[in-house]
Amino acid sequence: MLFWLAELLSEHYPVFDVFKYLTLRAILGAGTALFISLALGPALIRYLVRLQIGQAVRNDGPQTHLVKSGTPTMGGALILLSVCSAALLWGDLSNPYLWVVVFTTLGFGVIGWVDDYRKVVEKNPRGLPARWKYLWQSVVGIVTAITLFMIADVPASTQLFVPFFKDVAIDLGLFFIVLSYFVLVGSSNAVNLTDGLDGLAIMPTVMVAAALGIFAYVSGNSVMADYLFMPFIPGTGELIVFCAAMVGAGLGFLWFNTYPAQVFMGDVGALALGAALGVVAIIVRAEIVFFVMGGIFVMETLSVIIQVASFKMTGKRVFRMAPLHHHFELKGWAEPKVIVRFWIITLILVLAGLATLKLR
Repeated sequence: MLFWLAELLSEHYPVFDVFKYLTLRAILGAGTALFISLALGPALIRYLVRLQIGQAVRNDGPQTHLVKSGTPTMGGALILLSVCSAALLWGDLSNPYLWVVVFTTLGFGVIGWVDDYRKVVEKNPRGLPARWKYLWQSVVGIVTAITLFMIADVPASTQLFVPFFKDVAIDLGLFFIVLSYFVLVGSSNAVNLTDGLDGLAIMPTVMVAAALGIFAYVSGNSVMADYLFMPFIPGTGELIVFCAAMVGAGLGFLWFNTYPAQVFMGDVGALALGAALGVVAIIVRAEIVFFVMGGIFVMETLSVIIQVASFKMTGKRVFRMAPLHHHFELKGWAEPKVIVRFWIITLILVLAGLATLKLR
């Protein structure tokens, strides 16, 4: 919206041409989202406390978590407000990719909000039944995948690119829809599973979002894409504004979510952020790199799958508790130690992912 206003003003005042630069608008988007998060965070926490919208803690988990019972949750709504407001203020509203990402993020956010509402307001421990949650995730995921397939205007938009190989581009055809669906639903649930400790999920989300913003900027710039042997997809550069807004909003939320947390993001935040990362990775054709950079999310998800499969087949558990972060807690690691070490691992994986920009 402000970008559109700046374009109008630039016709009479050339100084406003500076807002055409993606890098400037990305910085402004991050700053705006950060400001909204920090400004509205305290009021939101007081409101959630007044409504007694508190987190329920599992009795079979680490005993140190019992003190978290009653901590306000559903704080992810603040992240969504900050991200979408900043992205729409500083983004180019004529860009279809921006609208697809916003739609997907809000769509998964609504699903998470319903789940949280039923758990903490209606006091239904099941929340939104798994089959209904998966159904609506599938609906939003398929709609997004089909939309991206339909608006693809260059061959690279539906090809699968393999890191380290500059000439490997696999034409997916309609399988693009299938792959996109699994990436969206998988990444959404993976971030949700990771969100079990104070600040554990949000900082990896921030780091991966920043890296995906770089990928978006490169793939949307013909000169840089050609130099780095990346697919050039017109219009994707605009997503750096959205990714920067995720970084700003995430850091703002971390101010209140850091150990000991004053507020949790809940499913409304975790499902939405996971889907947002997934859809950006799809658009910039970086699904495989996203799998690497989001390695913590992958490990958390695999730990749950392995634990359930092992118990059903052998009656034995591989981990002391799943997801993985609880396993390390029960081994004696203090919660802050688990969190920071997972952050360090994510930083290493993100740097490895960024290295694929040049190593081709």
